Amino acid sequence: MKVFIETYGCQMNVYDSGLVMSILKKDGWMQAERLEDADLILINTCSIRENAEQRVFGRLDVCLQQKKQREGLIVAVLGCMAQRMKDKLLEHPAVDLVVGPDSYRRMPALIAGAITGEPVLETTLSHTETYADMEPVRDDNGVTTFVSIMRGCNNMCSYCIVPYVRGPERSRDPESIIRECRNAFEAGYREVTLLGQNVDSYYWTSDEGPDSDMTFARLLEEVAQISPLLRVRFSTSHPKDMSNAVLYSMALYPNICTHIHLPVQSGSDVMLEKMNRKYDRARYMDRIQKIREIVPDCSVTTDVIAGFCSESLEDHNQTLDLLREVRFDSAFMFQYSMRPGTRAHRRFVDDVPEKEKTRRLSEIIDLQTAISLERNREHIGKSFEVLIEGVSKKNKDELFGRTSGNKVCVFPAQGHRKGEYVKVTVDSCTSATLIGHISE
Repeated sequence: MKVFIETYGCQMNVYDSGLVMSILKKDGWMQAERLEDADLILINTCSIRENAEQRVFGRLDVCLQQKKQREGLIVAVLGCMAQRMKDKLLEHPAVDLVVGPDSYRRMPALIAGAITGEPVLETTLSHTETYADMEPVRDDNGVTTFVSIMRGCNNMCSYCIVPYVRGPERSRDPESIIRECRNAFEAGYREVTLLGQNVDSYYWTSDEGPDSDMTFARLLEEVAQISPLLRVRFSTSHPKDMSNAVLYSMALYPNICTHIHLPVQSGSDVMLEKMNRKYDRARYMDRIQKIREIVPDCSVTTDVIAGFCSESLEDHNQTLDLLREVRFDSAFMFQYSMRPGTRAHRRFVDDVPEKEKTRRLSEIIDLQTAISLERNREHIGKSFEVLIEGVSKKNKDELFGRTSGNKVCVFPAQGHRKGEYVKVTVDSCTSATLIGHISE
């Protein structure tokens, strides 16, 4: 029996798809390369924005056509959208099984139930599940990979659906994290990204007493000590929780990458309070100042939302001012999309016109693109250690990789291969890419 998994959304969903595949392989399933070859189709979903959900419904229509052609085909929807939409998904004629993100251990039994012809719904959220004793089947480039260190979120940002579909925050046993990272290194991986909705709040209480408790800063150091050849990244940080201890750990270990993704969302204190972000602009700028003081060569990226509920033109201009002041290396920039079930949906009105949201987003994108280009131009003539991740999509004679600061770099292969570290000198750039040559 063959299973095909299609994944939408964040890196955590990619990791979860690997967990599900690991569970199913132990139950005798093989992975199919194409949807058309599968006896079981799993769609692992995202609910962050409405268009992500619409794409899933489009794929379910494709699955329905497959079901009409092949008797016995089972279709399951997993993940955040499964948790949020439950019964509505089960009403779709293609769907046999709906499974939330804390129920993957039961997949073999749930699939067996669906095979009998009865629709199956399992979306119970857990306060304890971290899948700590499991390692995913990795479907990546063989060089860089992800390791989940925690699940869920307690922040309750007013625009965000994650706490409702991922459950409360819980940290994973550090021994299992370190073991998984070590296994990845021994399997040939040269970079791990520690994943969590809010990695800075990672905390594991030890039975051996408070001196043995594991903070995120200590965990970073433990993983970095596996080998100097193993790069360590992390995502995502929260401004209210990022400690100086994490920054000192980054400064202490050369293999902890000098890149921090620190979502700001807005430059306006009015909007930050309405978003329930639990910090103000001054607190955010304090974190930026500390990053640049303790880790001077650190690149900083961010997330920005345009057109949140009742955002004024002045609020928007304050966001533009913050972009100019911080000069982020890059940013993920979005037009606000009201998500049913969130605090904003219950309390606020989505009253910024769509046309104005689009205009503001375009202004943010244009400004940040110009800043990203300026930041990259500052690297011309400098040399960086680059971990090669693969062959360039545009030119088979070129390779690409990333610097410690998470800058994508493209350069002539010169006989090198993915998984190697090389020194690259930057000759030119775009707003998104450094272009150079191997200099040793």
